[in-house]
Amino acid sequence: MADIITVRGLVAGDVRPGTTNGGVNTANFRLGSTDRHYDRATQQWVDGDTNWFTVQAYRQLAGNIAGSVKKGQRVVVMGRLKLRQWERDGRVYNVAQIDAESIGHDLSWGTANYQRSVAQQPANREPEAGTPGAGTQAAREEVVLVEGQRVDPETGEFLDDRQADTPSGGDDEGRAGGQLGVVRDVEETDRYPEAA
Repeated sequence: MADIITVRGLVAGDVRPGTTNGGVNTANFRLGSTDRHYDRATQQWVDGDTNWFTVQAYRQLAGNIAGSVKKGQRVVVMGRLKLRQWERDGRVYNVAQIDAESIGHDLSWGTANYQRSVAQQPANREPEAGTPGAGTQAAREEVVLVEGQRVDPETGEFLDDRQADTPSGGDDEGRAGGQLGVVRDVEETDRYPEAA
């Protein structure tokens, strides 16, 4: 039986990308989830205990996380819970790991601008008509993760707009803060204007 859980929390460290021995892309990060409740006696929000998780992702999700999730951001993670235990030098260690199936920014605390990933096409195949970048050289040479984050298919490295041939467009329509994928903090008064 697999235990599927959903956890809200703060990304506690940088996302660490990697690759398995079989060549599968991976990414992991630490997630802190703190219980909060409203104390009517003091009329304040109070922090409770913090649960710590290692979040592990594979394949396309790993690439999307590397291009989207940053330390200090609030996220929602859904995946399979695995409790691991090992012993070293006479000490027993425990870790709660979530093998992520889905990760997103927690929009209760900020805004985000979503951009769909473009699946990488086999080298001998053109993108289907009607898909973003169909018929362009850029669509055949790189995979778009988020605006400003492109992957070189030969090296697997992230490229920025200065390194990549980007399709023309040049306007900032639909962008938050001049770029897609930006997450900004929302003050309590932004979320609940009547509290101001």
